[in-house]
Amino acid sequence: MQINLLRSHVLAGILGLACAWGCDRPGAGPPEPADPAVAASLEPVTVQPAANAEPAPSAEPDGPRPANTDTQGEPEMSTSPKPLKFPVQKSDAEWQALLTPEEYRITRLKGTERAFTGAYWNTKLAGTYECVCCGRKLFVSDAKFDSGCGWPSFFRAIDEDAIVTQEDRSIPPPRVEIMCSNCGAHLGHVFDDGPPPTGLRFCVNSASVRLVPREVAEPGSD
Repeated sequence: MQINLLRSHVLAGILGLACAWGCDRPGAGPPEPADPAVAASLEPVTVQPAANAEPAPSAEPDGPRPANTDTQGEPEMSTSPKPLKFPVQKSDAEWQALLTPEEYRITRLKGTERAFTGAYWNTKLAGTYECVCCGRKLFVSDAKFDSGCGWPSFFRAIDEDAIVTQEDRSIPPPRVEIMCSNCGAHLGHVFDDGPPPTGLRFCVNSASVRLVPREVAEPGSD
């Protein structure tokens, strides 16, 4: 019985030493095994990449991607219509010498006169309306009508070659600009709310045209 008691004390001492080893080293595991083969098997293994392996693609940063660029590194831009070419060409200085400041602002700088202020918005005089810049015949009074908009309005041009058009996005919504086909003078805009037979309304700035009365007395006539 004394031998069994002695064995119990020895076993308790051994267990106490094992507990003390683990408690005195926070976070430490059990002691490494004495066998070198077992110790080597527990060491971390580093995997070396192959010599011909391609590097992994880096992750893209968060946020919007930059605009596409061409081969020279400049951002792509939307293309606008090519400038129209007209038979009559003059420099800005020549146009300014030929026109009044208001005529130049409207026809060459694409301005707009205030509604109900132009010379022809309410005229009923018969005649032909010519381009103030080059004299090209554009409209006749027979096609003029009262649209109530405050600008001279016509439902057709004098002929199909008198006017050229292009899209105008200077202010929303997009509109259709009308220009003299001979010199490119800005005249106004055309809309699809006109009367029969065309259903069109050529809305024209008075300062862009000149009215030539239909009956002009010849010099020396009675």
